[in-house]
Amino acid sequence: MRRALEVARGVWGTTHPNPMVGALIVEEGRIVAEGATAPDGGPHAERLALLQRGKPPRPEATMYVTLEPCCTHGRTGACTDAIIASGIKRVVVGAPDPNPAHAGRGFETLRAAGIEVITGILERECTDLNLIFNHWITQGVPLIAAKVAATLDGKLACRTGESRWITNEASRADVHRWRRLFPGIAVGAMTVLKDNPRLTARRPGEAEWCPWRFVFDGLLRTVVDKNPPKVFTDEFRERTIVVTTPHGGLGYVRKLQAMGIKVWTFESATQRVSFADFRKKCAEERIAGVYVEGGAHLISELVRARALDYLFAYHAPVILADDKAKTIFGGMRPEKIEHALRLTDVRHESFGGDILMRGRMEYPDKMLVDESAFGAR
Repeated sequence: MRRALEVARGVWGTTHPNPMVGALIVEEGRIVAEGATAPDGGPHAERLALLQRGKPPRPEATMYVTLEPCCTHGRTGACTDAIIASGIKRVVVGAPDPNPAHAGRGFETLRAAGIEVITGILERECTDLNLIFNHWITQGVPLIAAKVAATLDGKLACRTGESRWITNEASRADVHRWRRLFPGIAVGAMTVLKDNPRLTARRPGEAEWCPWRFVFDGLLRTVVDKNPPKVFTDEFRERTIVVTTPHGGLGYVRKLQAMGIKVWTFESATQRVSFADFRKKCAEERIAGVYVEGGAHLISELVRARALDYLFAYHAPVILADDKAKTIFGGMRPEKIEHALRLTDVRHESFGGDILMRGRMEYPDKMLVDESAFGAR
């Protein structure tokens, strides 16, 4: 199963909105075929493993697969049908399919055909592999995740604004790995104006990858500057989407469109974009996940609106000990610990001296918000 997970990770970020799945065929203790999910519309991992085998598996063969085989007839046919037709009599599965249309039915179909099915092998790892798909298929909307990099005392930058680099090179390389997974990356207007980021995944040995790049800019402040930011002028500019409100001005919208930039304008009584409308539009465009990289104001607003689903928090062994240094989150007024936000299904990874803590956001029943802390994005 660990090898099946490696095979699945080999198609990291290429299968949206479908899950990444790895499948192996084992005969006499030896792997004789492997397969991983093709891009959307292509064959699933189980069918590709059977195709790679090139001939009927031996009677004692076992298939290992990271996710419950599908049992419905979509564009590629049910994987359970292919497994049954192959003659395989034993299937070992990592995680059940969270899709309500499939959940458990794939196991039932295989067992009804006389196939031995073993489940729950490295289930936690197999489930975590598809955290974007799992949310998408059960909620019908994209997973909104945020990344923060901070000191041990929760600071994003010195009081001067200096922030490069809090975390080490290994942590920053891991950020690029997650950028490659998510089909969309988002930042606020001030992050674009201050840092001028490229917002692409740049990993050694791989071509530069550009997801959909969202810029939240309710007033279109990023368009005013005579020197446009990289995301408006580079070779990937057609992958940039500015998310705004009517308060930004139609003239600036036309200017962006003339540059080849897409603009999503959402009605709003204020200068802040509705996250609910943004999420709905992403769902319509089949964008299954968005990775928010800042700034702190945008991420805090997501929390305030209960719109942040997942958090990646990188902490470096650095302490600023300065009340005026910039903090990760703001705008909340909890009076008791029970009012605090928490992470669930928490996972930890180490990158040299840095630690990544990531997990799902859990919101308290009662959230006290400081309304004066939020203005325009």
